[in-house]
Amino acid sequence: MFNNTDKRYNQFSAHLKNKFGVKVYKITLDAGFSCPNRDGKISTGGCIFCDDGGSFSQAHSNLLSIQEQVDTGAKTLKERFKAEKFMSYFQAFSNTYKPVNELETIYNSALNNSDIVGISIGTRPDCVDDDKIKLISSYKNDYYTWIEYGLQSIHDKTLHKINRGHDYDCFLRAYEKTKEAGINVCVHVIFGLWETQDEIMQTAQELARLGVDGVKIHMLCALQNTKLARMYEAGEIDFMSEDEYIQTVCDFLEYLPKETTIHRLAGNGFSKTLIAPSWLGKKFDSLNKIDREFINRNSYQGYRIFTNN
Repeated sequence: MFNNTDKRYNQFSAHLKNKFGVKVYKITLDAGFSCPNRDGKISTGGCIFCDDGGSFSQAHSNLLSIQEQVDTGAKTLKERFKAEKFMSYFQAFSNTYKPVNELETIYNSALNNSDIVGISIGTRPDCVDDDKIKLISSYKNDYYTWIEYGLQSIHDKTLHKINRGHDYDCFLRAYEKTKEAGINVCVHVIFGLWETQDEIMQTAQELARLGVDGVKIHMLCALQNTKLARMYEAGEIDFMSEDEYIQTVCDFLEYLPKETTIHRLAGNGFSKTLIAPSWLGKKFDSLNKIDREFINRNSYQGYRIFTNN
């Protein structure tokens, strides 16, 4: 149903293949960034779910230069998957949290490879300004350019509970500036943040109203050496079951326009540090169950918009 696949949602990887004619792989990069919610500018505690890797897959060491990480990543993916084209993906921590002149040097290094066709920069909405947006916008004519904002939820009470350090209005201001500059925006959300089903769907409906270009869905999980892990071990919290997650994913996607690309629904990058939930990390099992649930429902991404449901 989407991008000449049998998927019932607009899978980003298939979208990239449709756009560029070949499968495009992301090279995850660690440029040694920090985060204002960890270094004391906002707080020293950080978000309750964030570990020492800052959501980084640990595919490369930041002891390598950006150029070395790009070249090593491209070489590995070519050998393993016969990959041809790549996007440089700045994943760890807040990748706009440096002065703009330093950012320009870092980003330019990530694009210094003839097989790079795009750049994606993960950050927080409180870590951008006009000059940084202008710099990132300068790449859009030559590269497929994205900013990925960690939002997690539209509800301020939830953002406060997870010690996010910003509110929803902060995200809206950053989002509007970014879209005005013509940059694609992917929004990260987390399921399992002790919200009602209605509250989660309100986030879906708001993202649909905004017309965001992409969404990346995460399941709340406890990783080693995080406040969330300590809360779980003390019996203060619990997590969604796999079935609850599958149902919620499908409900959420039914509210999103068909044009919104879906960058992530499941992952397995945290297996070495994962404490709970135990079912998390079997990526392909989860994706297959999402596919089956859509078939059972006879629905798809955008279904509720199409049917006015």
